[in-house]
Amino acid sequence: MTGPADLDSASSTPLHPAARDAFLAALDRGWADPRRLHRPGREARLLLDNAREATADALAVRPDEVTFTPSGTHAVHLGLLGLVRGSRRGDGVVHPAVEHSAVRHAVAWGARGVEVGVSGDGRVPVDELVRGAADPGVGVVALQTANHEVGTVQDVDRLDLPDDVPLFTDACASMGRLPLPDGWASAAGSAHKWGGPAGVGVLLVRKRARWRNPFPGDDRVDERSTGFENVPAVLAAAAALQAVVAERDEVNARQHALVDVVRRRVAAEVPDIEVVGDPVRRLPHLVTFSCLYVDGEALVTELDRRGLGIASGSACTASTLTPSHVLEAMGVLTHGNVRLSLQRDTTRADVDAFCDTLPGVVAAIRARVGL
Repeated sequence: MTGPADLDSASSTPLHPAARDAFLAALDRGWADPRRLHRPGREARLLLDNAREATADALAVRPDEVTFTPSGTHAVHLGLLGLVRGSRRGDGVVHPAVEHSAVRHAVAWGARGVEVGVSGDGRVPVDELVRGAADPGVGVVALQTANHEVGTVQDVDRLDLPDDVPLFTDACASMGRLPLPDGWASAAGSAHKWGGPAGVGVLLVRKRARWRNPFPGDDRVDERSTGFENVPAVLAAAAALQAVVAERDEVNARQHALVDVVRRRVAAEVPDIEVVGDPVRRLPHLVTFSCLYVDGEALVTELDRRGLGIASGSACTASTLTPSHVLEAMGVLTHGNVRLSLQRDTTRADVDAFCDTLPGVVAAIRARVGL
């Protein structure tokens, strides 16, 4: 087998070379308060403005629609709850059962949730979201661009909502990897998922959106942000985003082909296994499957011992002992679930090493319980 292979980019991915270069270059120039009028402050403000313009260009939005936040989760909370607070119709949020926990927690904290079911491949029926949006008291619809766990890309572009019901889209799993869909009033992204540094989120709010800050404000350069901007990290995130967008056609095609290899070999070579998520309309780098009679964490541990890093989205985790709400909503097997997500430099040799190793590991774990 080849050397160690990290196959968990959906959780976080290493710094893109472009991000590393931008971060190091900005450390000596981006430390000051961008609000100040002295030279160091002006230099920091220039770097911050450059990062905002580069991000806007990469995402095909206006620079004044871009806000940098301390995390993707914070961007989700701000984007969704800001639309709720700005709504004239009420605090109801119609959302699919497979939304990320950041969305679900935000709704539970500051709104009233109206949940919509999904199909077995994780796809959200947009007609049900539209019907729900027409109900009195519904102020916002939330629909992710792609699912974090199974990779299914949603039909955000097909939503025909009432004019006074805005759409929030959690784009953390797809931002940079796929073009943003149309139709949203607010969107969120997370830099460490596209090769930027951790601790940088991106909040997008359309110019004409009825959005009001749901949290205590701050007198920053951007009225939607709070706290002191990490200018070097923000600039690194923008540089990585530009680089990822520039190379994504080539990277996506390569990753689609590699994931197809995994999907085909896993289904053919491992008994009692279920590959989940839409096989076609999916994120290019991600595949999730469930192994009957195998604990997901045990599978992750055994593969890690062999130099293969993947994630478990299994029926329970040691910290919460709760099943995956995404897999439950899809009606698929939740036990023994693992997620493999390719890094930008993952090779065919890495994928083959994983596929060669998996059958023996699964058989060994099942043998421990007499199967």
